[in-house]
Amino acid sequence: MSQGAAAAREAAKPQDRGWAWMVLLAAVLLQGLTLGFPSCIGVFFTDLQHEFQASNSETSWFPSIMVAVLYGGGPLCSILVKRFGCRFAVMLGGLLSGVGMVSSSFCKSISQLYLTAGLITGLGSCFSFQAGVTVLGYYFVRWRSLANAMASTGVSLGFTLWPLLSQYLLDEMGWRNTFLIFGGILLNCCVCGAIMRPVQLASGSLLQSLKPGEEPGRRAEEALLANGASSPHPKLQQRTRTACFQMLHKYLAFDIFCQNKGYQIYTIGVTWMMMGFALPHIYLVPYAIQNGVEERRAALLISVIGFINIFIRPLTGLLSGHKIFTGKRIYLFSLAVLLCGLSNFICVISAEFSVLIIYCVILSIAMSGIGALTFQVLMDVVEMDRFSSALGLFTILESITLLIGPPLTGLLVDITSDFHYVFYNSSFFLISAALFMGLSFCALEKKKNLKEASKVPLDNPSIYQYNEMPTAPQSESQSPPAVVYVTSI
Repeated sequence: MSQGAAAAREAAKPQDRGWAWMVLLAAVLLQGLTLGFPSCIGVFFTDLQHEFQASNSETSWFPSIMVAVLYGGGPLCSILVKRFGCRFAVMLGGLLSGVGMVSSSFCKSISQLYLTAGLITGLGSCFSFQAGVTVLGYYFVRWRSLANAMASTGVSLGFTLWPLLSQYLLDEMGWRNTFLIFGGILLNCCVCGAIMRPVQLASGSLLQSLKPGEEPGRRAEEALLANGASSPHPKLQQRTRTACFQMLHKYLAFDIFCQNKGYQIYTIGVTWMMMGFALPHIYLVPYAIQNGVEERRAALLISVIGFINIFIRPLTGLLSGHKIFTGKRIYLFSLAVLLCGLSNFICVISAEFSVLIIYCVILSIAMSGIGALTFQVLMDVVEMDRFSSALGLFTILESITLLIGPPLTGLLVDITSDFHYVFYNSSFFLISAALFMGLSFCALEKKKNLKEASKVPLDNPSIYQYNEMPTAPQSESQSPPAVVYVTSI
C-alpha cells in the first residue's frame, strides 16, 4: 500500500520530465523574444532620427529606457510572481510588450516612443523574461543547471534573428508597419506563458504569496485604513516601518552591500562597466551606415555577434565550471571585460565591412565570457540564501547606468559629430572596470593571505575573502525558492 502511494506521488511530480521540457522550450522562445529584442533597435536608429528630426542623444533614450526597465524591473516582477504566479506574469508581460510596440507604430514624436516602446514594452519584456526564468526553478531540480543553460541559448538566437528580420521588414514596409508586426510577434509571449502551468506542491496546494499567519494582521491594518482614521495608530506606524524595512532587506540587499567587500567591489565594477557595455549594440549599425556600409550588411553585424554567442557562451560556461577555476572566476570575468574594451579600438582603426566583421567576432567572444560569468561570479561572492536579494540591488544599479550611458554618449557624438567617441567611451568604461575589479579582488586575496599567515582571526571573514560560496545540493523533495529573478547579458 505504501509503495503504491509512493509511486503515485512520484508520478505526480512534474519536475525534470514530461511537460517540463515543453516549459523549457517556451523559456527558450521567451528569452529570444524578450532579451534578444533590444538587439534590433540599432537597425531603426537612422530612420527614427530622420522621422522625428531627433539628435543622437534623443534617439538613444528609446533603447536605453527599454533596456533599463528590462533589467531594473526585477523586484517588481518578483512581487508580481509571488502574488499571482509565473504564468500570469509571463502572459501580462506578453500583452504589455505587444501593446507597447503596436502603440509605438502610431507615435508622432520621439517622446511618445519613450513611453510606448521604451517603458511599456520594456516592462512587459521584463515580466515575461524574469518570470520565465523563475518557472524553470519549479519544473527542474536535477537538471536545473542544464535547463538554464539551454534556455540562455534563446538570447543568442534572438540576437541573430531579430536584426535580420528587422532589416528585411524595414526595407519592405517601413519602420511603422514593422513595429506593428513586432507587436504581434511579441504577443506570442502569452502563448509561452499559457504553457507554464502552475506547479502543485507536495501538500497539494499551489504556491501562495503570503503566509497564513500574516493574513489577520494585514487585514486588520486594511480595516484601520478603510475606517479613515485621521492619524494612524502608533503600532500600525511601527508595523508599516518594519514591513518596509523587511521589504528592502528582502529585495534590496543593502546590508550585504555594506558588509561584504567582495559583493561591494563586484557590484560597483559591473555598474560602472554597464556605462559602456551597451554602446556598441546601439551605435554599431548607424556607425557602419555613416561610413558607407550597405544597410543590410550593417544589420548583419549584430547577427554575427549573436550567431557566435550561440556556440561560445555554453563553451565558456562549461570551461568556467572546471575545478581549476574555483574561486578564480572573477579574474576570468575581468579578462573578458578587458578584451571587450580593447576590441573597440578595432572600429577606430577602420570602418570597412571586413574589419567590422573581425571586430564583431572578437566582441562576441568577449561578450560570451561576460554573459556566462556575470551571475556565476555573483553566486561566488554571495551566499545562496541571500542571492535573490543581492541580485535585486545588483540589477537596479545596472539599470541606472544602462539608462544614462547611451544618451550621454549620444550627446558627445552630437557635439563632436564623430562616432569614434562611442568606442572611446565604451573602451574607457570597460577597461577601467576590468582593472578595478581584477586589482581589487587581488588585493582582497592578498589581505586574506596575510591575515592567515599572521594567524590573526578575522572578525567577519566573509567581508574580506573571495571564495566560491558552498551550495548544498537540493533534493527533489524540496521545492525551489519561491522567486528568483535573474537577468542575462
